[in-house]
Amino acid sequence: MNDSTERARLDDLAEVLGIVGELVGAVRDDRWSAPTPCPEWDVRALVDHMVLGHRLFAGILRGEAAVTAGALDPGSADALGDDPAGAYGDAARDLLAAFGRPGVLGRTFEVPVGPVPGIVAVHLRIVEELVHGWDLAQAAGGGRPRFPDDVAERAVGFTRVKLADVPPEQSPFAPPQPVSDLAPQIDRLAALLGRTVGQGSRAPGPRPADSETPARGLRGYRAGVVRPVRP
Repeated sequence: MNDSTERARLDDLAEVLGIVGELVGAVRDDRWSAPTPCPEWDVRALVDHMVLGHRLFAGILRGEAAVTAGALDPGSADALGDDPAGAYGDAARDLLAAFGRPGVLGRTFEVPVGPVPGIVAVHLRIVEELVHGWDLAQAAGGGRPRFPDDVAERAVGFTRVKLADVPPEQSPFAPPQPVSDLAPQIDRLAALLGRTVGQGSRAPGPRPADSETPARGLRGYRAGVVRPVRP
């Protein structure tokens, strides 16, 4: 994989993190205890899990953390405090800064699914945020999140290949569920990872203009690759 392709995948991750950050910031006070498509987690636990994942991967990439039992379990630690959106944003910027360190994408790291190259770890975080962003949107009442269809399509292809390598009894996901052939790629990814998707799903219309797209998080998170993270 060449440098421009690797940079493009980092841009994908930054954009997805920005959109999810918008979703987290839009959660109403009365929705934090709402159930999610992840049966054991409410909205707060789901976001906590995502923040724990960002922190774990960032620590692994910097050589400061290792995979331990329960590291991603929101029941083991409260990573959100009184400012869930701020905690998510800080963790996302820290993750991008860790991926942006020289040589990281070509090195191998031990992550929760086993040893993978850094660029594969980028794909794993993209898939994780896409599907949990979808979960969050369903639970918080926001409908389908407007993730870029091309990013979600790449995630579907990556996930199909990787799931084929995982024995069904070891998969952390429920079996794939049916989904309409006309469904947008984000719904196809959700169904592939065991979510029940409305059978009325249809491909979305054109993406909104830049001024209407929730991308201000993208600009801030992408800049985090070269800007120090707030303590």
